[in-house]
Amino acid sequence: MGTRLRMLISAVIFASWVLSASGAHYHTHRHHRLEDVALTEEIDRATDDSNALLPADAPDDSGTMPPVGDPSDLPTCLLCVCLTGSVYCEEVDPDMTSVPALPKETNYLYARYNKIKKITAKDFGDIVTLKRIDFTGNIISEIEDGAFAKLTMLEELSLAENQLVKLPILPAKLVSFNANHNKLRTKGIKSNAFKKLSKLSHLYLAHNELEAVPFIPETVRTLHLQNNNISSVTVDTFCKSNNTYYIRPNMNEIRMDGNPVILGQYPTSFICLQSLPIGRY
Repeated sequence: MGTRLRMLISAVIFASWVLSASGAHYHTHRHHRLEDVALTEEIDRATDDSNALLPADAPDDSGTMPPVGDPSDLPTCLLCVCLTGSVYCEEVDPDMTSVPALPKETNYLYARYNKIKKITAKDFGDIVTLKRIDFTGNIISEIEDGAFAKLTMLEELSLAENQLVKLPILPAKLVSFNANHNKLRTKGIKSNAFKKLSKLSHLYLAHNELEAVPFIPETVRTLHLQNNNISSVTVDTFCKSNNTYYIRPNMNEIRMDGNPVILGQYPTSFICLQSLPIGRY
């Protein structure tokens, strides 16, 4: 009986100790969990405050990129290809609407197939070394008188495939001039437009609206007048009515096809030529 009583008392004491130890562990673990939660919340608040106080110039991926400068303001040699003495500005993007500023001592300018509208007297003011200019395929409708006045070395000029209705004063040393595919009429070409061009060899005025053949210098070898509105010619168009022995020695190609004129009706108009013009007979 005494032994059983002692065993019962020991069991009660052990059970009480176990319960006490479990409760202490639970409170300690819960305390640590609460500390962890508090630390996590403190970190989150610190992060939110840091984000809220970002400087105004901090990068923001949600915003748009700042605008860049207009590419047309770039130097010519960044928009075009510049080689020694040559500038190539062909089909420039963004659209080129005026003659670009050229490096000094430029000899050759190729500005084909752009949207150039006008050539002014200032465009070539400081570039006197030019020998060849090609403006084929633009929308040029006006060229100021004096635009080519200082180009004393210019030998080749192409204004083909534009919208010209008249021609400016041309440089005296031109060897080749091309104004095919424009809107030129006879009244838009001065009577002496080509008279002083003592070195002109190739003259291209095809696909225009000319009603008559302009004065042609004796130096010209190739003359293209096809697809105009020329309806007649005279003895003085190519020859000289007051000199039946006159021979035009240089002219070896004349194209007048695509005009309303019937060349066979003017047999005496070609007696000074080495070969007959191409056209309707």
